Amino acid sequence: MKRDKANLDIFWLKDDSLEDSANLPDPAVIAAEIVEDLEAALEQFAAIEEDLGK
Repeated sequence: MKRDKANLDIFWLKDDSLEDSANLPDPAVIAAEIVEDLEAALEQFAAIEEDLGK
């Protein structure tokens, strides 16, 4: 594609946190954190559902 000011180079979108992937926590820790976050979200949605039902 040849257009003026059309640059598809997205090098600036690079996620710097992925560079240090050797220091990630154990997969079990990551999974536990995901479960915790999902449970908290489910509680919040249940509260919203309850409020809407009143």
